[in-house]
Amino acid sequence: MIELRVDTETWPMARKFTISRGTKIVTEVVIAELRQSGLRGRGECVPYPHYGESVDSVIALIKSQAGNIAAGMSRIELGEALPPGAARNALDCALWDLEAKRSGRRIWELAGLARPVPCVCAVTIGIDSPMQMAAAAKALASYPLLKIKLNAELVSERMRRIRDAAPNARLCIDANESWTLALLEELGEELLELDIEMIEQPLLASADQGLADLDFPIPICADESLHSRAELADLQGRYDMVNIKLDKTGGLTEALALAETAREQGYALMVGCMVATSLGMAPATLLAPMAKVVDLDGPLLLARDRQHGLSYNAGMIEAPTAALWG
Repeated sequence: MIELRVDTETWPMARKFTISRGTKIVTEVVIAELRQSGLRGRGECVPYPHYGESVDSVIALIKSQAGNIAAGMSRIELGEALPPGAARNALDCALWDLEAKRSGRRIWELAGLARPVPCVCAVTIGIDSPMQMAAAAKALASYPLLKIKLNAELVSERMRRIRDAAPNARLCIDANESWTLALLEELGEELLELDIEMIEQPLLASADQGLADLDFPIPICADESLHSRAELADLQGRYDMVNIKLDKTGGLTEALALAETAREQGYALMVGCMVATSLGMAPATLLAPMAKVVDLDGPLLLARDRQHGLSYNAGMIEAPTAALWG
């Protein structure tokens, strides 16, 4: 029989982290732990209020599956029992981890994938004054890929200063639904001139129909507009890329299926994260070889990471050790 345990943890940020919809000074995560015959499988998730989740609601959903887990619930059955979201992510990843421990095989072997190799990982710069954001970019100028959080204010000034501070870095923008269609159109040529590689979710998910008629010079990536395969059909003609986050898909199982389907439909992939520890990032590293943009720097935004954390080095990320996950 498999025993389910659920716990919460609060991790302080290294510094305040601001995006268009607010500022974080801590992040709260929920851990699902499965124990069987002395082995332990873990999964970490981040309840996200923007998607109607709270720590309490996610814990309740996870605990609702205790009987099914004890009876040997499969990942496929879990996908039928819970909707996409943080709770299913924690349980799905814990099931993967426990299976890896029971089999003595690494997680990529179980998934039929090649072993992940070190790859470029974005480092995120939060919203601040143009001067402070440029200073942050200058400190990271030797890193290969920077992701810039923006709202609708001072976009041109911020991005010009950042480009001057990091002339050789690949730059991506994440507006977190804060722009209008008019602002996006106004900025297109200027951002192209600044060699911006991609813009992530510029418009509200509820207002992204306007992208279907937009001839835009820079690839646009869906984040809040995409959770699982169910939304892919609605995104045709609106987005060039999709951001796969396990807290949205409800775990690695759906994330892998979504990645395959999205690529078949012609989308380029981004793999992203909420702000969490290395335990929350580890499952997503399996998607990194498929992605054009890898954004799994959540632990770098924290004051400290958990034991056996992922290895980050000069903008590169490595696969997790078995001591961490999988």
